[in-house]
Amino acid sequence: MLKIENLHAYYGKSHVLHGVSFGIEPGEIVALLGRNGSGRSTTAKAIMGLVDWEGNIAWKGQSVTGKKAYEIAHLGIGYVPESRDIFPNLTVHQNLLLGRKGSGKGARWSFNDMYDMFPRLKEREHTEAGVLSGGEQQMLTLCRTLMGDPDLIIIDEPTEGLAPKIVELVGEYLKRLKARGISVLLIEQKLTIAMAISDRALVMGHGSIVFEGTPDSLRADNYTRKEWLEV
Repeated sequence: MLKIENLHAYYGKSHVLHGVSFGIEPGEIVALLGRNGSGRSTTAKAIMGLVDWEGNIAWKGQSVTGKKAYEIAHLGIGYVPESRDIFPNLTVHQNLLLGRKGSGKGARWSFNDMYDMFPRLKEREHTEAGVLSGGEQQMLTLCRTLMGDPDLIIIDEPTEGLAPKIVELVGEYLKRLKARGISVLLIEQKLTIAMAISDRALVMGHGSIVFEGTPDSLRADNYTRKEWLEV
């Protein structure tokens, strides 16, 4: 469904990604692991057309070369950046409404689905998003992206700075996506959640993929964990 071949990316003169190749199948959760600065977020930004890149990125057989971020989003790729982009002066419900594509007819997800998943958002439905806690803002960002009805969601560090209970909720959310056939590229530092819900794990180091396999094979690979993951 998503196929990346020989991806190189640049920030100005800095060469950040060095020939990254991998694919994501429908309904698959792929964890992209690695230390800070290993190139994970840049990979996400390249897919979304937010950084300069060379190589080939194809979505459902169609090249996304030269497409702008909003055009890529329209093709069915949702992106949840680490910065938790919300509209602070709008209510929770208005934020969700803005995430919707068109009239929302025929979409897989409804407002009630969101509120079922995260009851805290239902309680704060008419509250301005700017006063929500970090965890609630993360839930809102995840849900707003879903309201656009994507087939693939790229999520950058969704559990960063969240309480363990909320991390658990994020894990449940990801499982629910998978159950509905949505693919996920999960960029994560916390091995526990990534290993628990992923079908495949990729490890990045210095802008390249240094490991690809199942969570179990990564668990068994002490060298890769020590060399590329442990802080």
